[in-house]
Amino acid sequence: MTAQGPTHTHDLTVLRLYFPANSRAKATRFWHRLGAPALAQHLLEVAHHSGIQQALLYPIGSGYLPGERLTHHHLEGHALRHPQCLELLDSETRLRTFMQEHAEELGKVRAVLFACELPMTDGDSESPTNAQSCRPQVPPSTACVS
Repeated sequence: MTAQGPTHTHDLTVLRLYFPANSRAKATRFWHRLGAPALAQHLLEVAHHSGIQQALLYPIGSGYLPGERLTHHHLEGHALRHPQCLELLDSETRLRTFMQEHAEELGKVRAVLFACELPMTDGDSESPTNAQSCRPQVPPSTACVS
């Protein structure tokens, strides 16, 4: 339940945001000018304050972003351009509104929107009744924002 009301399970959409680990949010306070907050943590906070139903920051073991080299996460640290993935789950309308409200911060973020299918019925004994399956909403060439 959020401030704007619950999201029905038949209207779930996933927004995945991909960006380098060294990405920083825009400095909004005096102290941010000395050290701007990490983009991942900033987006998690603003998603929570915006009432987004669910947000997850995934650990990435290995990967690369467009035009970058393959990097691997190590216990001692990782490459500055190592990818991060933040996943937001809510209605398509709320996720698109979130993207518009934070367009300046998302300018260098790759965003992919997935529409979730209807939940499985009670008659399907192999799966939980609230399971959701997500698939790209539109062809990837139009769903990605770089």
